[in-house]
Amino acid sequence: MSIAITKRNNVKILGKGTQAIVFAHGYGCDQKMWRLITPAFEKDYRIILFDHVGSGNSDQSAYDFEKYSSLKGYAEDLNEILDSLDLQKAIFVGHSVSSMIGVLAAADRPELYEKLILIGPSPCYINDNEYFGGFSDEDIDELIATLESNYLGWSSFITPVIIGNPELPEYSEELKNSFCAMNPDIAKHFAKVTFLGDNREDLS
Repeated sequence: MSIAITKRNNVKILGKGTQAIVFAHGYGCDQKMWRLITPAFEKDYRIILFDHVGSGNSDQSAYDFEKYSSLKGYAEDLNEILDSLDLQKAIFVGHSVSSMIGVLAAADRPELYEKLILIGPSPCYINDNEYFGGFSDEDIDELIATLESNYLGWSSFITPVIIGNPELPEYSEELKNSFCAMNPDIAKHFAKVTFLGDNREDLS
């Protein structure tokens, strides 16, 4: 295992099994978000957890704004993690933006993956003619403008919307705290890459 990559992405390994299963978190989150899920897999799988650079306890100094100007930079990191652990035919579980990161990583190195499990995937968040991404151009422009002017305020507003469960405010608070723990400049950059990106052609 490469110590440099382990430190860069705060890689953690759990479980007693031999089949590797890799969990990748979504925007504004970190690997702790999987803590209620992974116990169910520890008996039968080798669990790989990590933080995208700029998130959680990753090496913030490794964040390169040029490299991470597209999701392909994160996909390269993912494949480097698997290579450093000498893994092939891993099961990948990606949430939100990590779904597309996993798709890009597997397209580049298919031998590393046995299957992809994608939770809430979207290759493009912006509506385009008959394509429904969930947001209009105006929605995204407003989102980005709010991010730029008041990231902490945006985090407080958007997390209950994302969670969508007013009966469990503690989850909204946890997500807000995760958002606010990120370096604001990195968080804004990652948000733009996430919400302005269009990876539909990568699916063809």
